[in-house]
Amino acid sequence: MTWLAIYEQARSRLDAAAGYYNHNIRVEVADGPVIVRIPIHGADVMDLRLWREEEVLPAIAPYVSQAPRLLFLSEEPAFQIHQFICGAVLNDIAPRGTACPPHVPGDVARLFRQLVDVPRDKLPSIPGDWPADGDSAGFGRRLTRLTQWIYDTFVDDYRPLFDRFGIPDRPLAGLADVWPTLTDRPFVCVHADVHRKNIIVDDGRSVFLDWELALWGDPVYDLAVHLHKMAYLPAEEADLLDRWRAGMPAAHMAGWEPDLDAYLGHERIKSAIVDTVRYSQLFVAGGPYPYPEYDMVASMTGKLNAARPRWGVTTAVTRDEVRACFADWVADRRPL
Repeated sequence: MTWLAIYEQARSRLDAAAGYYNHNIRVEVADGPVIVRIPIHGADVMDLRLWREEEVLPAIAPYVSQAPRLLFLSEEPAFQIHQFICGAVLNDIAPRGTACPPHVPGDVARLFRQLVDVPRDKLPSIPGDWPADGDSAGFGRRLTRLTQWIYDTFVDDYRPLFDRFGIPDRPLAGLADVWPTLTDRPFVCVHADVHRKNIIVDDGRSVFLDWELALWGDPVYDLAVHLHKMAYLPAEEADLLDRWRAGMPAAHMAGWEPDLDAYLGHERIKSAIVDTVRYSQLFVAGGPYPYPEYDMVASMTGKLNAARPRWGVTTAVTRDEVRACFADWVADRRPL
């Protein structure tokens, strides 16, 4: 079977698993299954993007043992074929609120340490206006710039929902004074999206998927994104932090504790904004849903309550309130 034939077979099954930017379709070939990744055209870009995934995977391959291999790339039609990784998606066997297999925190800490060793000159180029190596404050401001753009892009259309969810008119204002306090640390290749749906586990081993959001940036940011999206149980988070501190070079974790909190603040605010838009779009469209609707309501409730303290709000929103807000939003926008 040719690569194009594999693509055509995958394209006929675009109802298969999808993230926000790619369809992921398993196709059986003579040598075993492969994964075909087909871009979702017209997807709203709500994450910082620096490189193309097909440039990142070959660059990290000699240094990162826990990532899939790129097997084939096509520019037109646009698709990639990745090595199929045997095992279970972590989110399927250990969703948020439940314990992970005990090897997972150690595997994550090992990944972050391996990323330190990826040489800058082996990675794709970066634009001239990218923050200089070690400029953690500039990196934080770069994150804020995108999140502010997302808010400005959607606020006019989504203001009623933002208001009901308690998202303020200047949701990122508090970060302007935080970024200059960050400690300068050497930059590394960061995955920037390590969470339960991007981890395959099998026989005491973890493999990390979806490198499309990889960046050249602050290693503490990678840790913050992971903790924010992973929602470990307390003992697991403590284990991960112990392993991360034990493995990272001293320069790469200088001043990490207050800076971790700063990055967590940004990620919690960003999630509240982005997922208000994404989830409401999915509810209006009637799917396809990444997970059951009641789980999405619970997730949105958690994201709003994580962000509210960053806005000085002490009251929590309930699942029933979030469900009612989404229901009203959908009722006003779905055609009769």
